[in-house]
Amino acid sequence: MAAVKVPHMNAGDGETSYAKNSLLQKTVILKVRPFLEETIKDMFSSSSPTCFKVADLGCSSGPNTLLVVSEIIDIIQGICHQVNRKSPEFQVFLNDLPENDFNSIFKSIPAFYEILKREKLYNFGACFISGLPGSFYDRLFPTATLHFVHSSYSVHWLSKVPENLENNKGNIYMAKSSPPSVYKAYLEQFQKDFSLFLSLRSEEIICGGRMLLTFIGRSVADPWSKDCCYLWELLTKSILELVDEGLVEESELDSFNLPFYTPYAEEVREIIENQGSFNLEKIEIFEVNWDPNDDVDNKKFVFNKEKSGKSVASCIRAVTEPILASHFGEGVTDTLFARYAKHVAEHLALEKTKFINIVVSITKK
Repeated sequence: MAAVKVPHMNAGDGETSYAKNSLLQKTVILKVRPFLEETIKDMFSSSSPTCFKVADLGCSSGPNTLLVVSEIIDIIQGICHQVNRKSPEFQVFLNDLPENDFNSIFKSIPAFYEILKREKLYNFGACFISGLPGSFYDRLFPTATLHFVHSSYSVHWLSKVPENLENNKGNIYMAKSSPPSVYKAYLEQFQKDFSLFLSLRSEEIICGGRMLLTFIGRSVADPWSKDCCYLWELLTKSILELVDEGLVEESELDSFNLPFYTPYAEEVREIIENQGSFNLEKIEIFEVNWDPNDDVDNKKFVFNKEKSGKSVASCIRAVTEPILASHFGEGVTDTLFARYAKHVAEHLALEKTKFINIVVSITKK
């Protein structure tokens, strides 16, 4: 099977960029704010470091990157204001793979510092932001240096495509037509990767330090449920149309699988407990529409299917285009995502489908 790199998002600020098409991720970050606030308040009830060291793993680029940092500073500022305490200094590490668009992040930091100076007036210390390229499936920080680790919409990406997927022909992920061995391979790779992730972070986080992780999952044990598979089945359907038209070779489809896994909450709980480095404080599930622009109070279907189809396709394109283009070629992506938008629109006109999100708060033992 052909090797597939773990993806990075579309760079820059163009029409297909992640920066322009990450409303879904922003919606999730804002919905997690109460969990973030609760986690940090718990930390500061027992300690008050003079320099709060935080890492955002899988930070990507665009407006969401510094939104997370701003949320964390806001929460700590509020805590300090309540108890009439000087705010700590902040040392923030923004981590993602080396291919990430760090240049865009660095260009936005001076303006962010100016905003902090204007708005964070109450006994504000100082903030020092740096980029840290590298995989979070490797060690990234010195031993026992971090107070808090945040990661949103990143840990569901695996370190590599699982092995032994040769019998998953005609699919790019787990699907109803996939044999049970495909689910087994994906689950085992996630168990291995998430256990490693926890082990590495346990070395880098201080005793009593916290992690807050948010990732796409599923609400039921059934690995073939629409919760996690149907979005990718529609993308597969779009690729199959290109195969039928001779734009993509069938062998290229058969040799491609996504390095991605949507876990069931109990699978996550079991891995955390078995790995043993962290206490599980909270694990909860919440839903977000495939199209976060669609906030109409209608639970059954979208009213403007073409608009929602394009919105969802643009979001998925911003996330997956680099990995798809590297395998199928850059020349097919415009056609592929136009077909995908059409298929998503047809589905959402019949059924308003949700992303299932799992948020986990854990403490280093």
